[in-house]
Amino acid sequence: MHNLILFFHVAAAIFWMGGMAFMVLALRQPLADQLQPPARLQLIAAVLSRFFVVVGISIAVLLSTGVVMLLGVPAGTTPPGWHVMAALGVVMMLVFGHIFFSPYRRLKRAVAAGDWPAGGKCAGQVTLLAKVNLGLGWLAIAAVMLWR
Repeated sequence: MHNLILFFHVAAAIFWMGGMAFMVLALRQPLADQLQPPARLQLIAAVLSRFFVVVGISIAVLLSTGVVMLLGVPAGTTPPGWHVMAALGVVMMLVFGHIFFSPYRRLKRAVAAGDWPAGGKCAGQVTLLAKVNLGLGWLAIAAVMLWR
């Protein structure tokens, strides 16, 4: 049973981090190079709306499986890296919450209003915070793998 729980935990992390890596490292620059702001920002808002469903599911899976795994280890014997991973995971979830309720919400409003400069600014904020979250994710992975 532990391996199944661990599988779902790792799969959720891969979906979330892989999506952020794809958006930041592969999709962002070609969009900027090939599409004008109206089309680019409309596409970004549409892609994010679908991706954020995946992130929400990933967060639910990460939280539930992480709690189950932490509770399955006797108190005081949990590796320090697990605690660091959990703390960084919570910070990542909070950063995502900020992305979703602040710049992403403003991005959707700007796109609906055709305010491309404001939309571009919001998309830039989403990108910056996604980069922060991607970095935090790598730190969490390093902590759990290297600090036992």
